[in-house]
Amino acid sequence: MWKSITGRITLIVVLTAVSIIILAPSLTDRVPAGWKDRMPKINLGLDLQGGVFLRLAVEIDKAIENTSMRYADDARAVCREKALPVLAFQKVADGGFSLRFPPGDFASRAQATLKEEFPSLDVSLGEVKAEGATVIARMKPAEIQAIRTNAVVQGVETIRNRIDQFGVREPQIVAEGEDRIVVQLPGVKDQQRAIELVGKTALLEFKLVDDGASVEEALKGNVPEDDQVLYQKSVDPQSGRVTKTPIVVKKRALLTGDTIKTAKVNFGNQGGGAHVSLSFDTRGAKVFDRVTAENVKRRLAIVLDDTIYSAPVIQERISGGEAQITGSFTPEEASDLAIVLRAGSLPAPVKVIQNVSIGPSLGLDSINKGVRAALIGALLVVAFMAFYYRFAGLVADFALVFNILFLLAGMAAFSATLTLPGIAGIILAIGMAVDSNVLIFERIREEIRGKKSVRAAIDAGYDKAFWTVVDSHVTTLITAVILFQFGTGPIKGFAVTLSMGVAINLFTALVCTRVVFDYLNAKKPMQALSI
Repeated sequence: MWKSITGRITLIVVLTAVSIIILAPSLTDRVPAGWKDRMPKINLGLDLQGGVFLRLAVEIDKAIENTSMRYADDARAVCREKALPVLAFQKVADGGFSLRFPPGDFASRAQATLKEEFPSLDVSLGEVKAEGATVIARMKPAEIQAIRTNAVVQGVETIRNRIDQFGVREPQIVAEGEDRIVVQLPGVKDQQRAIELVGKTALLEFKLVDDGASVEEALKGNVPEDDQVLYQKSVDPQSGRVTKTPIVVKKRALLTGDTIKTAKVNFGNQGGGAHVSLSFDTRGAKVFDRVTAENVKRRLAIVLDDTIYSAPVIQERISGGEAQITGSFTPEEASDLAIVLRAGSLPAPVKVIQNVSIGPSLGLDSINKGVRAALIGALLVVAFMAFYYRFAGLVADFALVFNILFLLAGMAAFSATLTLPGIAGIILAIGMAVDSNVLIFERIREEIRGKKSVRAAIDAGYDKAFWTVVDSHVTTLITAVILFQFGTGPIKGFAVTLSMGVAINLFTALVCTRVVFDYLNAKKPMQALSI
C-alpha cells in the first residue's frame, strides 16, 4: 500500500517540478538568457498579442489566363522552330488562343505539331479562308480544374514559405472557401510591409529589350506584335522622387524565376546600396548561359511583376549561373525581395479584400479580461466544491491547482498558441476538472449511505465511477479533435486547450485526489469523511 502511494506522490512531485521549469520562460523574464531562448514557451495569438489580419482573394481566372498565354508563347516558339510562320495571334474564350497561318498546309502541320508537343491542350482546325487558316488551342477541362485547385493550395504554401522566412512565430495561413486565403500574423506591426510580402506575385522574368522599336511610337499604341511596354522604376536617393522610364521589351520570357536556386542580399554595387544576388539551378544555368551567349551587346531586362528593375547590357557570355537584381533598394526591400524569390511566385495574383491591424493595447486588454474571467470562474468553482463537499471538496480544489499547472505546462511544451477562445477552453477545462470529482464523490456518498466503511466507500466510489469518467472525457476529446481538424484559427486554439485539459483532467481526478485519500487511510484508517 505504502509503496503504491509513494510511487504516485513521487510521480506528482516530478511532474510538478518539470511543469514549473517548462512554464517559467512563459511567465517571467527572470530566467537565464540561454535557457529562455532554448526552452519552449506559450505563444500569444493574434487577438492577444496584436498583429495583422489579412483576407486575400485569389484571382483564379487570371491564373488560367496566364497559363494559357504561356502555352501560347511556347506554341509560337515551337512553330518558329518548325518553320511554320504565324501571321497573327489572338486570345479566345475558355482558356484558349488561336494562331493564324498563311495559305497552304501550314495550319494542318501546326495542328499535328501542337498536339504532339502539348498533350494538355485540345488543338483543332479553325476557319480556313483564302488568306490563311487558323488553329485553335484550348486547355483541357482537367487542366483547368487542376489550375483552379492548385491556385489556392499552392498559394497557401507559397505564402507560408515567405512568412516562415520573414520570421513570424505561429502564423495562421489557411484556405477559406474556393478562392480565399486568410493570413494571421501575430506580433507584426508593419501592416504595409506584410501586405507587400504576402501579396507580391513575384513572377521573375528575363526579357530582351527591343532596341529597334521606337518608345515614342509604342506609347502612342503602335507596339510591335511580339513586344510590350514596361516601366523601369527608379528612386532618387536624395529627394526620394520616383521616376518611371518606359522600355519596349519582348513579350516572350527567355528565363523565369522558377529556375532560381538561391537569392540573397548583398551590398557594394555601383550605387553603394543593397542588391539581390541570384543563383540558378542546373537547368537555369544552362539556359542563362545560352541566352547571354546568343545576345552579347544586347540589353536584358530583369522584370518582376511587370516592373523592370534593371536592364543591363550583356557584355559577354555568363557561364556561372549567377545574376544580380539592382535598383534603389533599402536593406529591408532587398531582404523582402530575396524572400519572395526564394519562396517562389504565387500561381495566381491575390487581392487584399480585408486587412485589420490589431494593436498590442487591445491584445493586452483581452488578456487581462480573459485572465480575470478565468480567475473568477476558478474561485467560484473552488468555493462551490468547498461548500458542498466540504473536506472532499478541498481535496478536489487541491487537484485543480495541479490541473491548471499541468495544462499551462503542456501548452508551453508544445509551443501552443494561446488565443481568446483558448482561454475559454481553459475555463471549460476547469469546470470539467471538478465535474469528474462530482461523479466520484456522489458514488462515495452512496456507498457511505449503504453502511460501508470510509475506506471501502472510497475504493468503491472510484472503481464504479471510473468508466463513467473515462467515457465522458473520451467523447469530449473526440469533439475537440474534430474541431481541431476542421476548424481554423481561433477554433483550433479552443480545441488545443480543450484536448489537453481533457487528458490532464483524467490524471488529476483519478490520481491526484485518490492519492490524498489513500495517504490519509494508510496513515490512520478514517472513521468518518466530510463529504
